[in-house]
Amino acid sequence: MNKKSLKILEFNKITDRLETYASSDEGRELCQNLVPMTDLSEINDALEQTNDALSRIYARGSLSFSGTRNIGPSIKRLEVGSTLSITELLAISSTLDVVSRVKSYSRADDDNTEGTDSLSPLFDMLEPLFPLNSEIKRCIISEEEISDEASSTLKNIRRQIKNTNDRIHTELTSIISSQSMRTYLQEGVITTRNGRYCVPVKAEYKSQVQGMVHDQSSTGSTFFIEPMSIVRLNNELKELYLKEKEEIEVILAALSELASQNASQLMTDLKTLTRLDFIFAKGSYAKALNCSRPVMNTDGYINIKKGRHPLIDAKKIVPIDVSLGGEFDTLIITGPNTGGKTVTLKTVGLLTIMGQAGLNIPAFENSQLSVFEEIFADIGDEQSIEQSLSTFSSHMTNIVNILNHADNRSLVLFDELCAGTDPTEGAALAIAIIDELHKKKIRTMATTHYSEIKLFALSEPGVANACCEFDVETLSPTYRLLIGIPGKSNAFAISGKLGLKKEIIDAAACRIGSDDKAFEDLISDLEASRVTIEKEREEIQAYKREIEDLKNRLKEKNDRIEERRDKIIKDANEKAAAILREAKEYADEAIRTFNRHGITAKEMEEQRNKIREKKEKSEARLALKNTQKSSKKHAASDFTIGTRVKVLSLNLEGTVSTLPNAKGDLFVQMGILRSQVNIKDLDIIEESSSDISSNPKTGAGKIKITKTMSISPEINLIGLTVDEAMSELDKYLDDAYLSKIPQVRIVHGKGTGALRNAVHSKLKRTSYVKNFRLGVFGEGESGVTIVEFK
Repeated sequence: MNKKSLKILEFNKITDRLETYASSDEGRELCQNLVPMTDLSEINDALEQTNDALSRIYARGSLSFSGTRNIGPSIKRLEVGSTLSITELLAISSTLDVVSRVKSYSRADDDNTEGTDSLSPLFDMLEPLFPLNSEIKRCIISEEEISDEASSTLKNIRRQIKNTNDRIHTELTSIISSQSMRTYLQEGVITTRNGRYCVPVKAEYKSQVQGMVHDQSSTGSTFFIEPMSIVRLNNELKELYLKEKEEIEVILAALSELASQNASQLMTDLKTLTRLDFIFAKGSYAKALNCSRPVMNTDGYINIKKGRHPLIDAKKIVPIDVSLGGEFDTLIITGPNTGGKTVTLKTVGLLTIMGQAGLNIPAFENSQLSVFEEIFADIGDEQSIEQSLSTFSSHMTNIVNILNHADNRSLVLFDELCAGTDPTEGAALAIAIIDELHKKKIRTMATTHYSEIKLFALSEPGVANACCEFDVETLSPTYRLLIGIPGKSNAFAISGKLGLKKEIIDAAACRIGSDDKAFEDLISDLEASRVTIEKEREEIQAYKREIEDLKNRLKEKNDRIEERRDKIIKDANEKAAAILREAKEYADEAIRTFNRHGITAKEMEEQRNKIREKKEKSEARLALKNTQKSSKKHAASDFTIGTRVKVLSLNLEGTVSTLPNAKGDLFVQMGILRSQVNIKDLDIIEESSSDISSNPKTGAGKIKITKTMSISPEINLIGLTVDEAMSELDKYLDDAYLSKIPQVRIVHGKGTGALRNAVHSKLKRTSYVKNFRLGVFGEGESGVTIVEFK
């Protein structure tokens, strides 16, 4: 594809931005060298890789290839048997670290996704070479230091170096500390010259210190002398340093040999990392621009949905819908200046190039692009002073070149075709050029202000008009592309808004031919009709959305009702099953009791009657719960401890034992039953006047209220002697009867039966006891006695 069009459409700026998302130098180089492809299968492969990288980025985040080094030259040196330097070996280690990180990233992706994608083969090609990387890390600490553990020989040499250094420092310290040498020394320090230890001696005492002179100060006042006593030690130290260097060379040679055994895999790792870095850069760029994968074809068909120019701020750009190659292969775009015509041309051209380069495009899903062998663009002012070419001549030179090379596998983009010359001749020439391209079935888009070209598009099959919408009221373009409607330049309207006198505008209007005026009026009518139709379409869409919303809400409501109905039925079935289980358990227990105690048929019938009465009471309570309501609403302040009340839902009388809480709930004692109820379910039982007046002198009413506030429906006599128990029971029965508790429970235990017999004897002699009985199953059986008062 010609480089001129790539430059005009600013594809180089796309590659510059793409480069910033690559981590390695080699990956950035691939981004810079990216060019459009023309083979459909290669394009689809590249798009699939880009899309798969984007999917992995969304799933796991970005993948960094930072640390990848260009180890290619080092690998070539290994192939010829050379020994690598410390820096080169560290570069290999750094690259293998990246391989390990990338491999780990791919394994995590494979665990979270089903199957493989187009990038899986590339990830599979990577091999971290852990033994090689570990050995390099073990031996090399940094670019300046080899580890002591690299070899036992190196460790021994360095230990000898340390010992020799210590001996030299000890000897020199004794020299500079001696009283006789202090006079000769310039200062009491140890220094080095040419890798050998020396002491600074004053020039006048040079002959007094035996040794080798290695240097002299710039002023000549100080000589740096190596004392004779440490010459041998310095020589030994020098030899040790040479041995250390030789051992390091041996270690590097061994590491290089190990690396050379993996040279082929190292080269594969480098190339694969570079390729993956490039692919993930494309994926990251697609994520940044919110791009989608285009559907490519070779039919010359373009259908871009909500396409955005990738170099314009996404917050400012207005997405466009544009198609070409379907019902028409030539599109004429008209409208005022600054209306977005040129941006539309560049958007179509640039998105096509991006698609063919394997990049996702900033447009909606399933946008379609065609593969073109060449894209020709004549956009912008190419006036050349050096070549003595005017604007028109420069454009015409480019147009001639396009006409000579374009074919039905080309896309041609013209901006202001044949402008810059006589309008009549320019319009005729432009129509002829468009017609020539149209006859060759070449996909063409052109912008113009010529009305003649608009008429040509209206009358010629396969050629369509389009316009960039412009709001005359605000003098601002909306940048929306409207296909099928020719645009107006709106020169008169814009001039009037900008302050040009009406007389001048009217005079200009009179100079327009009737045909031109009729055509402009037709365009105005079409525009008005389009706006009306568009408003109506928007209203219809709004109604459709509202209907759909109501439909969904109704469906959700029906689903909730069905769900609730099913839950009610399920709960009812569960409750019924629970009742049946309880009845069965009660019946089973009754039968076991009958069998255990040898109860007669008559007694069994009595038990059945009791069960029937219990059932009837339960049914009555259920009926009362649904029908009975308080005849009077009571406030919380109406209830005090000891107040006689009737619980409506249970149809039982009782005594208030606690004050109401904030919700109106309180506890009521109903014989042996104590239950929490709400004041709404209570009626206060008014005391009759006869109850109060029957004992006017004894204060029985006062005693009754006092007793009701403190009496319990149960007394526990377990642990007391018979005499103690009778005393407690006598007082309790009197208090309970005065409190008008209908029934009490006496706990005496089973034991020997002595306490039980004494209680029963006492009850038989008590006049206000109506009857008494032993407890049944669930009440304490023979360990308790239930007493009912008259």
